[in-house]
Amino acid sequence: MKKIVYLFIVLGIIITGCNPIEDINNEIDAEANPIVGNVDYTLVEDDYLNEDLLNLDVTYFETVDAAKLALPAFLSDLYPTYGQGSTVNVGYNLFVGDAEGVSDFITSDTYNLQNADYPGFADVIFAFNVDETPEDFLPAILDAQITTPVADQIALATFRQYTETPVVGFSNIYEAVFPTNFGDFENIDIAGPQGWTEGPDNAQGSGFAGGAVANEDWLISPEINLAGESDLKFQITQRVSLFGGTADQFDVMVSTNYTTGSDLSTATWTAFDIDKTESGDFVTSDNYDFSAYDGETIHVAFKYTSTDIVSPRWRIQSFSIRIAGAEGNTENLGEYYTYSGSEWELTDGVYYLSSADYDSMGENNGQPGRFDNFSNSVVPENYLPTFLNIKYPFAQEEDEIYIIYKFFDGGVSRQGNLYTYTNGEWVGDTDIIATTLQFGFDNGEWVPDNTIRYTLVPGDYDAIVAALSTQYPDPTSSMSNFGNFERRVGNAAEWTNPMVLEALNIVLNNLNPSAEEAQKYIVTVAIYNGSTGTEDFAVIKEGGVWVYQ
Repeated sequence: MKKIVYLFIVLGIIITGCNPIEDINNEIDAEANPIVGNVDYTLVEDDYLNEDLLNLDVTYFETVDAAKLALPAFLSDLYPTYGQGSTVNVGYNLFVGDAEGVSDFITSDTYNLQNADYPGFADVIFAFNVDETPEDFLPAILDAQITTPVADQIALATFRQYTETPVVGFSNIYEAVFPTNFGDFENIDIAGPQGWTEGPDNAQGSGFAGGAVANEDWLISPEINLAGESDLKFQITQRVSLFGGTADQFDVMVSTNYTTGSDLSTATWTAFDIDKTESGDFVTSDNYDFSAYDGETIHVAFKYTSTDIVSPRWRIQSFSIRIAGAEGNTENLGEYYTYSGSEWELTDGVYYLSSADYDSMGENNGQPGRFDNFSNSVVPENYLPTFLNIKYPFAQEEDEIYIIYKFFDGGVSRQGNLYTYTNGEWVGDTDIIATTLQFGFDNGEWVPDNTIRYTLVPGDYDAIVAALSTQYPDPTSSMSNFGNFERRVGNAAEWTNPMVLEALNIVLNNLNPSAEEAQKYIVTVAIYNGSTGTEDFAVIKEGGVWVYQ
């Protein structure tokens, strides 16, 4: 009898135990050799509608929570071999309303008032005076400058107005502010791949790309007509970072015979001497004597060069050509007008944010007033409802207004939204948007993951040097010269892991000062360990500080 029982036990193991044992072995194999993937995936129409996939009736998710609920099973089917530590950044469509009419304002014509448009022009006042009402002048200015308007055409008039009574000083007869005017300039690469680039509040010349790269790059102004002008002055606001290079690697150049779009080498260019002392922040220069170009028609160019050994950085916030006149603090403003068929009329129900408006929402790093714009990291929705509550304290239910603002995403553009006062608060209404949601594979399942990937930029290295130069003189000196972390063990300039963590705390607290507890980052930094390269560091915010994961 015992033999029969044992036989049945053996047969039972053979018949019923095969699949569990195989599953266990597979799990052991998976644990020992997981595939760690880090990919981006954007949902396509079939993903939404296919009944074997997401099985939706529409090609978007109604809410973020709906996406978080549906996507883990989808990712398990899509990436069945991915294991612990894998991440997928999923691009998807999210329904957030329908802001009809916004495009009329963000794509409208723009007229930026010129110096001669202001009523005080004869007295060398190049802004509306503090006691002048711009609306008294703007319709006539637009009528003169937009020669063939059509009925219902919309135009944005941008202008300056003094916030105080001006005094005797200097007025700008030409001014370029970056990145606002960056697109008006020719960006010419003579050598090297980098070129001049737009920053959030500057134009930048740099040849750094994981290391020094040889470049020669020119940023050339439009034609500047100085006819009839005398005793000219030149002023520039700039930030110079040499990183072991020299100031003669960049120059202000002036030409009286260059033609826009022509070969710059066929024109005569003369270097204009300015102070190029290294500085930790933007510095506005004195008024340099520019009278050599009184009455001329000129182009101003910024010439930047680097080598494969040293790559200084030149950031220009603005420059101007000036004459004796009025001087005082001004505010940048804008008003929308619609052409009725016979005249320009102020447009109701739309508001263009002024420079003071951005400042009122905070001027620190990571706030709108820092660069007078919003961005992917300074989200309009986090600020505008509160701003509107303050600006319109007596709003009534169902009041509506279009808010148009500047948005930086590699360049500055106009964007906007329609806000409606509903149940005591201002609610924005936009369209279906393309957005992303990151998932991580953790303990056998896909879960929403808040890890942000960030690569240090040159300004981050500057901030580290400024904060830690006294504590770590050799490592910060090396970083200042080469723009990276020295990682050779035992080197006098070595950045150890604890030191790197100190540096990352400085960067991330500047980058995201209001980061919530448990926010994660994977930070990529430039290093030198015998050769140039990069290294990733995974950190998480715990107890208000950043620690390694």
